[in-house]
Amino acid sequence: MPASTQTPCNVVVLLSGTGSNLQAMIDSFKDSDSPARIRAVISNRADALGLQRARDAGIETRVLEHATFDGREAFDAALMALIDDFAPDLVVLAGFMRILSAGFVSHYQGRLLNIHPSLLPRYKGLHTHQRALEAGDREHGCSVHFVTEELDGGPLVVQSVISVELHDSPASLAQRVHAQEHRIYPLAIRWFAEGRLRLDEQGARLDGQLLPASGHLIRN
Repeated sequence: MPASTQTPCNVVVLLSGTGSNLQAMIDSFKDSDSPARIRAVISNRADALGLQRARDAGIETRVLEHATFDGREAFDAALMALIDDFAPDLVVLAGFMRILSAGFVSHYQGRLLNIHPSLLPRYKGLHTHQRALEAGDREHGCSVHFVTEELDGGPLVVQSVISVELHDSPASLAQRVHAQEHRIYPLAIRWFAEGRLRLDEQGARLDGQLLPASGHLIRN
């Protein structure tokens, strides 16, 4: 892995949709002296808008349609081979709508990040904004975590917390949470690229210190 910001951290981004988090990364790492470099963007959907965002930024793209493979294991094996062609130091999931196999997660252990639109461990899975409103939560937000075999269950790196307003709908809450995603995902990637963020047997560490179970909290 890169020892300093003089050797950019090679990042491969996986996505399935619009790529708004990818755009936040592109904007954050566009300077020539950035510690991170988005080496490639890979999607399981040829029509993903995120691919065009990558092309517009001069980033290499690849498409690997999961429907053409006989099962998850075969797809993940081909995906790993494709990712590894770009020699990534870090792989980030940015709306990649696939449940990854244990073999895939193990292959990238300690260098695989995901962002989730809830304050984990609350509301793993889908429909997080609706579920937060139905529960009457006063706070909501998003989380960046290392990926493990447990769905949305890896060690937390950073969470951004927002207040739930009386007038909030799932759509308005999603919009405000997305804005926070665009802040904290590039931040976590930057920490990793600078050698400040690592995963070990005890959990996620920032600047050598073990992060609490909630990760680094940012309140807005």
